[in-house]
Amino acid sequence: MFAVAFLIAAAVAGPASAQGRAGGARAGGPPPTARAQAPKDFTGYWVAVVTEHWHLRMEMPPKNDFSMLPVNAEARRLAGMWTPTQDAGNECRSYGAASIMRIPGRLHILWADDNTLEIDTDSGTQKRMLHFATPGAPAASAAPAPLDWQGYSVAQWAGMQVGRGGRTPGPNGNLGVMTTKMKAGYLRKNGVPYSENATLQEYFDTFTEPEGTSWLVVTSIITDPTYLTGPYATTNHFKKIPDMQGWDPTPCRADQPR
Repeated sequence: MFAVAFLIAAAVAGPASAQGRAGGARAGGPPPTARAQAPKDFTGYWVAVVTEHWHLRMEMPPKNDFSMLPVNAEARRLAGMWTPTQDAGNECRSYGAASIMRIPGRLHILWADDNTLEIDTDSGTQKRMLHFATPGAPAASAAPAPLDWQGYSVAQWAGMQVGRGGRTPGPNGNLGVMTTKMKAGYLRKNGVPYSENATLQEYFDTFTEPEGTSWLVVTSIITDPTYLTGPYATTNHFKKIPDMQGWDPTPCRADQPR
């Protein structure tokens, strides 16, 4: 609970500018890229390990099940009227950035370039692009205007020095990501909505157990003044696998768990 409270406080405070972090401009050379600064390696293939809320993630959640969701009356009203058929042509509403990490499946994380980390999902065949600041300019300045299911994500390494004595928010070594400009979608596959005003703060961590198993832990904090009465925090776990065996790309589906 303390860790989640700390992360929520960090999310409310907002990410610090990546500009001016330690290891910035080096004498006689260009500033280091995000890839060169990476404190941990998040790349590779990962499979979701669902250890809680099984009936809400591995099965289609029951209608009007709002358990653990800080939703307001309007969100309950809209979810109460929802049916899968109404999403014909918009089946990806439950595969947006605010909910995709909760959907069981596999991830492929790779560097698209030295300042952009890419996350591909086989569930819904989605692609997320995490943009680090280009040396010398804040990444947010390049944010496109159009809304997208995966929104626009600004990334930074957490716990790194900023200026004199400051540090970027979040636990040391974590990957911090702030996502905005998301199309309105669903927090859960039973039509519980989030709006275009929602923001998503995430912290990615990875570690390896003594026997060799590597884990990816993603803490997500969603805020939405339209449909939520407070921050909604979740933690999702993924185990590293050696290759893409089992990779199963599926389209967005409104009536299936993945």
